[in-house]
Amino acid sequence: MNVQWYPGHMTKARRQMQEDIKLIDLIIEITDARIPLSSRNPDIDTLGKNRQRLILLNKADLADERQNAAWLAFFREKGYFAVKLDSRSRSAMKNVNEAIRQACQEKRERDLRRGIKNRPIHAMVVGIPNVGKSTFINTFAGRACAKTGNRPGVTKGKQWIRLNKDVELLDTPGILWPKFEDQEVGRRLAFVGSVRDDILNLEELSLELIQVLKELYPGALNQRYAISEEGTPVELLEALARSRGCIKKGEEVDYARASSLLFDDFRAGRIGRVTLEWA
Repeated sequence: MNVQWYPGHMTKARRQMQEDIKLIDLIIEITDARIPLSSRNPDIDTLGKNRQRLILLNKADLADERQNAAWLAFFREKGYFAVKLDSRSRSAMKNVNEAIRQACQEKRERDLRRGIKNRPIHAMVVGIPNVGKSTFINTFAGRACAKTGNRPGVTKGKQWIRLNKDVELLDTPGILWPKFEDQEVGRRLAFVGSVRDDILNLEELSLELIQVLKELYPGALNQRYAISEEGTPVELLEALARSRGCIKKGEEVDYARASSLLFDDFRAGRIGRVTLEWA
């Protein structure tokens, strides 16, 4: 299925980001560890030229641990600072603080040589919808500063947040890019919930997710739903529906309910730790 979604407010958000970047020392880009490349907006590379970059692999607790390690190595080899985390965990923020310190060390030393003391680092937090930006900011700050939600598009405008005497964060709305050149990218974003479910055909998408899971993590569906993984995705979705009681009157299979159940389980990590893009 084709996936396209670019609401008007995203155009405005991109223009605003272009202006704000002039004030920024460090760009903190939050990605989804399950799709580390597909959840990166390519516009950020263009907008963020000549700025230090920190990539956070968020939701790492839902992703394959071997792939988390491989992706950290991948990004570091490309010259980025990179940290994996679960943005709900306060303990993970120590590593983020250390990465910010390392990324901005040269800038601090340059300030000192110019006689500038105690100027906080200005960091912009960017990321596509529903990667956990607001949750990260609230956990990092130790208080509720940003609106959160488990759906894309919760953050509507920018806001500056003073974390401490050393760091000020600029939160920005999540923006997707105008067109997915590679439809596989669009599908992966839809799988993890970065595109609104109400504009998608979840039943069709669930068949594609079943096929991907069969290929990358054979046995995962069997372990979760006690179903055989032999057969077509339609047959597996039907088996899943019967296993979980997703049946309408007259013994008719409720494919819509089964599809919603599959996505709820996948996105919550109940099918296991899954990475859809391998380094």
